Amino acid sequence: MGKRQHQKDKMYITHTEWTTLYGGKRSGTLVEEDTTFKRLPFDHCCLCLQPFKEPYCDADGNVFELQPLLPFVKKFKVNPVTGKKIDIKKLIKLNFFKNAQDDYHCPVLFKPFTKNSHIVAVSTSGNVYCYEAIEQLNIKGKNWKDLINDTPFTRADIITIQDPNNLKKFNISTFHHIKNNLKVETEEEIALRKDPHARLKTVSAETKDIYKSLKKNIKHLRQKKLKRR
Repeated sequence: MGKRQHQKDKMYITHTEWTTLYGGKRSGTLVEEDTTFKRLPFDHCCLCLQPFKEPYCDADGNVFELQPLLPFVKKFKVNPVTGKKIDIKKLIKLNFFKNAQDDYHCPVLFKPFTKNSHIVAVSTSGNVYCYEAIEQLNIKGKNWKDLINDTPFTRADIITIQDPNNLKKFNISTFHHIKNNLKVETEEEIALRKDPHARLKTVSAETKDIYKSLKKNIKHLRQKKLKRR
């Protein structure tokens, strides 16, 4: 992963942003219509709240993109979702499979994953399936080998990524880093905080000239105003 790959992408979201960007106030009594419930899609990182590319999950099935997670854990030493201590080495690299339409799906039953799918992962292999496949071909058949590569596993190794009957884990408003507004600034944000003109170092010479010209005009207008007083 390039060091500057996500510099321009914020690796966090503020209370105001998730309130406005993730639904705002809604009417109704259903869970997803509750103003305190902001659902995170199953294919999004629980920290940066953006679609993941290289997903890892913890024992509770909370999914993270590793790139924003590492600096967060280095700074705060906790799981962004639970607030408990986290061991990066114990995270499980997930293997999601896609169909010809580039949608995530179960590699065995070939059912596309949706917000209503029951999705699970086998921790020993990292492979992700719909629960129906695991239930029918592993649990009921007492076949404790991964359906793709025969990696041995036990019932305890089945991690729930998404259960449509229990959506509380996807409620953004309950995430530890959201409730406490914990964030890790990018190099660009730190530079801008220290030096408001830092952004000019990366723009073209033409843009710099325009900025200098505007600055000069503003200064001239201010001096003119002072003389009139």
